[in-house]
Amino acid sequence: MSNSLSFAVIGCGSRGRTYMKVARELGHSIVAISDTSEAALTAMKEIAGENDPEVFASGEEMLATGKRLADVALVSTQDAQHFGHASAALRLGYDVLLEKPAAQSSEECEELASIAKENGCKLILCFVLRYTPFYRTIKRVIDEGKIGEVITIQASEGVGPFHNVHSYVRGKWSKTAESTPMIIAKCSHDTDLFAWIAGSRAVSVTSHEGILHFRPDKAPEGATDRCTDGCPHVGKCAWDAHRYLTDQRNWLRHVHPDANEMDDAAIIDWLKTSDWGRCAYRCGQDTPDHQVVGVHFANGITADLTMTAFDTGRWMRVYGTEGVLEGLSEGEGGDGAPSIQIRPHNGAPIDIPVQDHDAGDYQGHGGGDFGLIHALPELLTEDSQDFIEGHRIGFAAAVAAKENRVVSLD
Repeated sequence: MSNSLSFAVIGCGSRGRTYMKVARELGHSIVAISDTSEAALTAMKEIAGENDPEVFASGEEMLATGKRLADVALVSTQDAQHFGHASAALRLGYDVLLEKPAAQSSEECEELASIAKENGCKLILCFVLRYTPFYRTIKRVIDEGKIGEVITIQASEGVGPFHNVHSYVRGKWSKTAESTPMIIAKCSHDTDLFAWIAGSRAVSVTSHEGILHFRPDKAPEGATDRCTDGCPHVGKCAWDAHRYLTDQRNWLRHVHPDANEMDDAAIIDWLKTSDWGRCAYRCGQDTPDHQVVGVHFANGITADLTMTAFDTGRWMRVYGTEGVLEGLSEGEGGDGAPSIQIRPHNGAPIDIPVQDHDAGDYQGHGGGDFGLIHALPELLTEDSQDFIEGHRIGFAAAVAAKENRVVSLD
């Protein structure tokens, strides 16, 4: 296969545009695009440049041609559409690059893997953290035996307080029935990393979750239903939607196609009616603001993950027979350079340099967005990659938390 790939894009939102900007920078082409939003299509056409892609009003319309229009179909639509679009593309013979989550249930994930195998196609999930210099360094150090045999893995994901409110309280992922459980929607990166590092399938999963803060009884006295309704806590509340005009303005581009052109008055008008103008304590979401997950793998390794709204950034600690590896993916508090250190059981700590790749302007997810697209031609030639195991763990964790039990996996 040539290193230059052609893409058919199903879903031209912010994630799809991010991947395709990298793809174009790396010399790949965009030959077909689809979306229900004219603004999103226009933005993607600009990214495609001289390729002048064929344009479709929806993914369904593109797939209904019955033709394979490109080497790779990028599926970056809304969560609930992933299974339908990806399965149809695989059946048409596309190799599929699929934004996570793969589907809305573990059964659908398994079915996608089967469809890909039956049609001789590759199914690659956008688990971009595998392709960051930080996590690739961790994996290399472990594979080199620097901490001996791996016994236990610990990790934490701090979603980020305002990020959590924007996406999982007010936003598109606030209702599980309309997307996927939060442990899948946000933390499938982390469960995928567990499976990747452990090198084994999970045999049992347990989990506990809760909503302790973002609920009506925790709202400050006198808070209104919308931040624009004369709420007395404007300017004082950490979740004040007026922050979209100031330090949190960057989040607008994820939910409004004209964000860069909107002035303050336009943003205020939008907040008066949009979901993102609602009081964070009165959104009726069913997503947790904290969750813990425990995993037992077939090779005996155990792992535990903490997801919390009230921290920012990821850290990982891996316990081995000869030492402990500790890593901060974004520095303390999610603001800084990544760091990795080995603490040998006998000897002084060793700082491990994180070898960065040249991602240019594409530093999303710690350089993982660039890393994934850069690695894609090679991934399409590899015999096998299990991108589904992290989803198996995540969906099992959702069941374990809901039913308060240990979930056994075959």
